[in-house]
Amino acid sequence: PAADVKVEVLQKPFICHRRTKWGDMMLVHYEGYLERDGSMFHSTHKHNNGQPMWFTLGIREAIKGWDKGLKDMCVGEKRKLTIPPALAYGKEGKGKIPPESTLIFNIDLLEIRNGPRSHESFQEMDLNDDWKLSKQEVKIYLKKEFERHGAVVNDTQHDALVEDIFDKEDEDSDGFISAREFTYKHDEL
Repeated sequence: PAADVKVEVLQKPFICHRRTKWGDMMLVHYEGYLERDGSMFHSTHKHNNGQPMWFTLGIREAIKGWDKGLKDMCVGEKRKLTIPPALAYGKEGKGKIPPESTLIFNIDLLEIRNGPRSHESFQEMDLNDDWKLSKQEVKIYLKKEFERHGAVVNDTQHDALVEDIFDKEDEDSDGFISAREFTYKHDEL
């Protein structure tokens, strides 16, 4: 079996109000090192004008090892992740990272926000639990959302909106938005 991420908790907060879950946006400071010689290849403190970085958990936004290693984390927690090549940049490597590198990250969680595409909203929309959204399900959800905000929208507008959503989100054009298509947000230009 492929090696998994090794997670060490370096610092635990005194109180934990909530833990990170798929779809959450996490504000993190991190330092990344190559295991083989301990050299640093990136640090938000040094390279990002000292600014922390937002990261969405569970959608392959960064390497797989981050998705695996940053679940159930609390604000104020510091973790050290040791990530094998298969869950990092693998055979190709990337930039300063040579192929087949095991990476070490020290990650400090500063803030958690609900991501725009949380797992919960998908489940709320997926009325028949088949892990994909039909146009009807999306339409029913939009209606509820509009009513909740006191907006009146007629059916024609709803249909146009649903078509627009499907144009953007239904990547394989099968008439359904899968969980992956939903959660993995493309940058809207």
